[in-house]
Amino acid sequence: MPIISQILGCGSYLPENFLTNEQLAEKVDTSDEWITARTGIKRRHVTREDEYTSDLAFEASLRALDAAGVKADELDLIVVGTTTPDRTFPATAVMLQSRLGMTGGAGFDVQAVCSGFVYALSVVDGMIRAGTAKTALVVGADTMSKILNWDDRSTCVLFGDGAGAVVVRGAEVNGEAEPQGILSTHIHSDGNLQDLLYCDGGPGVNQQSGFLRMEGQEVFKHAVTKLAGVVVEALEANNLQPEDIDWLVPHQANKRIIDSTAKKLKMPAEKVVLTVETHANTSAASIPLALDAAVLDGRIKRGDLLLMEAMGGGLTWGAALVRW
Repeated sequence: MPIISQILGCGSYLPENFLTNEQLAEKVDTSDEWITARTGIKRRHVTREDEYTSDLAFEASLRALDAAGVKADELDLIVVGTTTPDRTFPATAVMLQSRLGMTGGAGFDVQAVCSGFVYALSVVDGMIRAGTAKTALVVGADTMSKILNWDDRSTCVLFGDGAGAVVVRGAEVNGEAEPQGILSTHIHSDGNLQDLLYCDGGPGVNQQSGFLRMEGQEVFKHAVTKLAGVVVEALEANNLQPEDIDWLVPHQANKRIIDSTAKKLKMPAEKVVLTVETHANTSAASIPLALDAAVLDGRIKRGDLLLMEAMGGGLTWGAALVRW
């Protein structure tokens, strides 16, 4: 029988510290009105100096495992989507493996920036369908505050830190008309556009982590067209229409991008999960953070059809269609 990857539970974590727009306005030439009008962001969570991506990933993973009713020793795979690992190596996933007490299986990271969670979910779905994994932990975690130039108002106001996780397990499809699980994933990249959004450091460049650099207007333009395109691709692959979707769970980069994408798809605002106001852009963490928020408050219910989409540096972009 064919196998489908079912999401058993989700969890998330945000650092206790946060910065409001008013607090940022004391550091750089900006204002609450300017930030809110252009991004929809009101505040963002930021890590302490001694708090790292693996710490956030660990807390989110504990909550996801608890929600799924799964113990760490039942896992045989951990895949972490992150662009801000604690160290150049080893992978954040193996650090997480150790902290969770998972002694078998495998762990590795996926680096697709803001698309990292969708990429990681796609990799795990493929491995479960192929039979090389049974129960997996998929994490999106980033500490973007550590690669921001806090004197650059065009970037420092946009990003925050956080982590989200889901537990995925393979199950046989028994001929259900609407099987529960990951129906399809779709990932893309275009390296010709890499200079639109990048970090200017690295071990091969200057042995420093560097700062995030972005051509905001160009990224916005590509985001709206590419996200709408990959959403249509996912719908067509499953013979669905936009009105069949119960919830759009987008990457929380910018409210204007989310609104524009929803408008292109003729999806009403009440079907869009929006957390950018209080989370800002948490890169790979943003989709699982938004997912967990909507599950916890009761909006997303079992049987709902979810469409997740993201675009990040690379440029990378992708979508996942999931029956919750």
